[in-house]
Amino acid sequence: MIEIIPAIDILDGKCVRLSQGDYSQKKIYNEDPLEVAKQFEDHGLRRLHLVDLDGAKASRVINYRVLERIASRTSLIIDFGGGLKSDYDLEIAFDSGAKMVTGGSIAVKDPATFQRWIAKFGGNAIILGADCRDNRVAINGWTEDTEEDIVSFIENWRKHGILKVICTDISKDGMLEGTNMELYRKIKEQDSGIYLIASGGISSMEHIEKLEESHISGVIIGKAIYEGKIGLKELGIRN
Repeated sequence: MIEIIPAIDILDGKCVRLSQGDYSQKKIYNEDPLEVAKQFEDHGLRRLHLVDLDGAKASRVINYRVLERIASRTSLIIDFGGGLKSDYDLEIAFDSGAKMVTGGSIAVKDPATFQRWIAKFGGNAIILGADCRDNRVAINGWTEDTEEDIVSFIENWRKHGILKVICTDISKDGMLEGTNMELYRKIKEQDSGIYLIASGGISSMEHIEKLEESHISGVIIGKAIYEGKIGLKELGIRN
């Protein structure tokens, strides 16, 4: 069964969503991310994808206090991303209650450090954040595009011990128009054993079912929950 992972994106300490990663297109859904996390937990969801948008822009962890509050006051298993650029950032994330961390930009900018993290904490604790625009890797909170092919990027890090990958098609994110099934199928065809988590564009249970039919391991859902496109009760039943 596909793993359901609700998302909370934090900006200025608040629960927000962006459209296509554009910070100027933000919408605030709740002033208190903990309240949102508790709603997820109350509906039987066990996981949480927590993104520090301030940290992604600043290239260092900013909203660790929010992580700490959610981790200490819920039983959600949290993966945390955004601004993880140093050993100190990683230490803050784990000390604040994250069970897993997601690194994307660092895998491009400082592969030696990212590889060391994988060796130390293992491929289940260190998740590769593979964000792309037009099948090219994007970094630094999606503000910078690279020339690196997304499939090759994932394939390379699999060879270095990565087990789990969150792949986001930025053009789909926050648009509620469906996800990039073609890309996810291509990644799975290249590597059938990968624990691939799809992100971006999910707006219905049908989208989730299609991902499951294609043997995608997990799915991150954000805006569809906040806009009422998918009910928490529906998601909780599938857990």
